[in-house]
Amino acid sequence: MLTLIRKKSLLNVLVACFLATACTQVKEKPVNEVIDDALALAEQQSLRMAEKYATEDRLLPRSFAGGEMVTSDSKWWCSGFFPGLLWYLYENDPKPELLNYARLYTARIEQEKYNTHTHDLGFMLYCSFGNGFRLTGDTAYRATLLTGAGSLSTRYNPSIGLIRSWDYTNGGKWQYPVIIDNMMNLEFLFWASRESGDTRYHDLSVSHADKTIQEHFRPDYSSFHVVSYDTITGQPHVKQTHQGFSNESAWARGQAWGLYGYTVAYRATKDPRYLEQARQIARFLLSHPRMPEDYIPYWDLDAPNIPDALRDASAGAIICSALIELSGYVDDALAGSYRAVAEKQLRTFASPAYTAPVGENGHFILMHSVGHLPGNSEVDVPLTYADYYYVEALMRYKKYLSSI
Repeated sequence: MLTLIRKKSLLNVLVACFLATACTQVKEKPVNEVIDDALALAEQQSLRMAEKYATEDRLLPRSFAGGEMVTSDSKWWCSGFFPGLLWYLYENDPKPELLNYARLYTARIEQEKYNTHTHDLGFMLYCSFGNGFRLTGDTAYRATLLTGAGSLSTRYNPSIGLIRSWDYTNGGKWQYPVIIDNMMNLEFLFWASRESGDTRYHDLSVSHADKTIQEHFRPDYSSFHVVSYDTITGQPHVKQTHQGFSNESAWARGQAWGLYGYTVAYRATKDPRYLEQARQIARFLLSHPRMPEDYIPYWDLDAPNIPDALRDASAGAIICSALIELSGYVDDALAGSYRAVAEKQLRTFASPAYTAPVGENGHFILMHSVGHLPGNSEVDVPLTYADYYYVEALMRYKKYLSSI
């Protein structure tokens, strides 16, 4: 019996050593290989997705739930992400097939350049036509973008100093709602100002960014999701976190939008106030006591059931992409810490915990995102914007590695 116990103990030790060695080998895989493998898988999945819906001339991928594909038309706020993803993949691997699909799906959104009923034209047009113009110089894309920027600018109210987000009032609770997500659409308007020479786009973007700092953020640099402004006084009358756990909680994707938005605002203006805002949001997120070790956040950092709360890959991907850019604007020590977090996130995303095998997950790349948990909408599913910002982050880190 003693001999048998010793044999079992030895076997357990050998297994433990094997697993430890295997884990070490996975962790030590060079990050450039992790990125190249992840981009190759993303290309395979996305080409399958593109082929599947190529003949459906109005459909765009949105999510995959209950074994069923969820699509949208061009009016849905996420419509630009899949075309934008294809443009990034084409940039990485300039195959004619990727170019053709990127053009095909981008064209499905063109009519939204006239849409004055949404604040999301940056997501819709700049992620798609913007990346297309950047990579091809197609003047038709430029014209579409400038028309769209004009449409978006109509939602700016100079007496309030902000671009209106939603048109609905949530049963009369809101008068002029502005959400933190709206910071993401300023990149489009900053571009339009530079490209057209019309400083109005720049000025209204600065006004929006300034007032958002003033009213959306708490002393610890976490942010509310929605601030509604009185249309007569121009002052806030409601502050809420509509898609988070509670009004005072730190809804993860909202914090991610703020981090990314102020990083872009600094890039566009070189105003040190925006850099400081981005740095402080990053500090809040990365030092948060309920941020997991792999930096893929819970859907809300104040969710009551942490550590059993759902993670949100979409928030993690946005944070990752923002940190990589932000690392280029700060001192070496801080830059190194940001890149270390981003690399850990990318390795986690590229693992089986978040990346499904090719052909599964509805041909989306990442699993486990959360859209609107309080509304029971898109909970623990793949989301097109998670894939977009993940691939953007992969491309940004790949460019960083090639520069050193």
